[in-house]
Amino acid sequence: MSLLGGIIRKGAQISNSTVGLRLSFAQQQQRQLESLLRRAQDTEFGIYHGFGEILQSENFRAAFQQQVPAVDYNQMYAQWWSKAHQEDRPNVCWPGLTPYYALSSGTSQASSKYIPLTEDMLRHMKRAARRMFGVTARFPLEGRHFTKSMLMVGSCTTLQQEGQHLYGDLSGIIGDKRPIWLQRYYKPGKAITDLPEWGQRLERIVDSAPYWDIGFAVGNPMWIQMILEQVISRYQLKHIHEIWPNFGMLVHGGVFFSPYKASLDRLMGQPVAYMDSYMASEGFLGYQIAPDSTDMQLLTNAGVYFEFVPFTAENFDDNGELRSSQPKTVPLEAVETGVHYALLLSTVSGAWRYLLGDTVRFTHPEQALFHISGRTKQFLSVCGEHLSIDNLNDAVREVDTQLQAGIGEFTVAGIRDGSGWKHRWYLSIQNPDVGPTQFLATVDQVLCRLNDDYAVERKYVLRNLEATIIPNPIFMEWLEAKGKMNGQAKIPRVLKGDSLTAFEAFLTKKGIEVA
Repeated sequence: MSLLGGIIRKGAQISNSTVGLRLSFAQQQQRQLESLLRRAQDTEFGIYHGFGEILQSENFRAAFQQQVPAVDYNQMYAQWWSKAHQEDRPNVCWPGLTPYYALSSGTSQASSKYIPLTEDMLRHMKRAARRMFGVTARFPLEGRHFTKSMLMVGSCTTLQQEGQHLYGDLSGIIGDKRPIWLQRYYKPGKAITDLPEWGQRLERIVDSAPYWDIGFAVGNPMWIQMILEQVISRYQLKHIHEIWPNFGMLVHGGVFFSPYKASLDRLMGQPVAYMDSYMASEGFLGYQIAPDSTDMQLLTNAGVYFEFVPFTAENFDDNGELRSSQPKTVPLEAVETGVHYALLLSTVSGAWRYLLGDTVRFTHPEQALFHISGRTKQFLSVCGEHLSIDNLNDAVREVDTQLQAGIGEFTVAGIRDGSGWKHRWYLSIQNPDVGPTQFLATVDQVLCRLNDDYAVERKYVLRNLEATIIPNPIFMEWLEAKGKMNGQAKIPRVLKGDSLTAFEAFLTKKGIEVA
């Protein structure tokens, strides 16, 4: 262990040990909401919704829920954010002028979303990132790993000017604001990240790989995997550790990790620690705190106040839309294990009771530990099978292990089949000995075990299953055709409506027969 590496690792341990809770997670959340209301009470939104009166209430949390409606992005943008964005008006939903807008990756809608990003939120994100770095001391890393370069894979850091604000993908904004002290360790460097096209950045990263000594990688696992595969291919390596022998940790986020783990493991020559994180354009929401569990811990004092909406037919319609602007919600101290909750966020960037679109499931509520379970619009339930994205990911991971299939990307859709329904899978499989029939038989068996509703519907209504195997690059080409070839893009695990129609039309153009 190098002396410098030991010092840095020790510093991370000390930082981690000093992050103590003077308040409980629930108390931190109550204080967070009070702070948000006080700071925004003189904004247009705060005046309109009577934040001053809310703060004077005996129960300001209940008053906040009564006086402020729950909204989705379209409602929030049309009624409020558009004034700040299109007119550069200050003090609309948060004090001052909004300096940045993060473009969402747009998995649930075709068009990009403009999410306000304030300096207050950026400070919270940086503080949370430092706390997460402290937690890395709990993972099986040596001192040498802490002295090596950090490969951070994200979007273009050349931001676009529009009026008095800048916009770009969240990772590009964060990359552009990266602190000077990190520049020494950070790869690929601004000369590469400023390139506008992902393909250009990827090529330059692969070109530069022999000159770097990578200890950590941070990014979307889909894009990290692509980089590792191309580096291995270019330099005819057996595994990535032949060129980066000190590569010790991958900090990932943006997509469910489980479908990628087996493929990533095959690219390694020695064990690598994996650490999950949960950052959205709306805020830094949580990260994994221990190497022996994939649970993440909710960040309860990072500029975000959470409300939890049970993801039930009472609160949501079949399209994943809120049935009411006053849904039944529970605070953090009342969440239960095993229940899928949709997230409402109120933040220091001026989001107020904003439906994020993700669903979570708590594993240890008293410790604020949770898993992301899916998206409100990406649960697959055309006939009552109620498959969450974590069901699909867990099943594919288990099938991949059983069959040694080498499964890459996948997506699935529910299709009308006469008087019943069928599931249609599209996926890539590396192993030529594994075909659609074997995949479907195995994934069906696994899903029946994981989800009782699915097992019941397979007997009565969900009569057929189909699978089409396509080359993995086709998924990437589809993202590129949609203009979403960037470090935050992701393949939706469930396709519906126009998205399914567009995907199958794309496959037809590529000469792939659609069932």
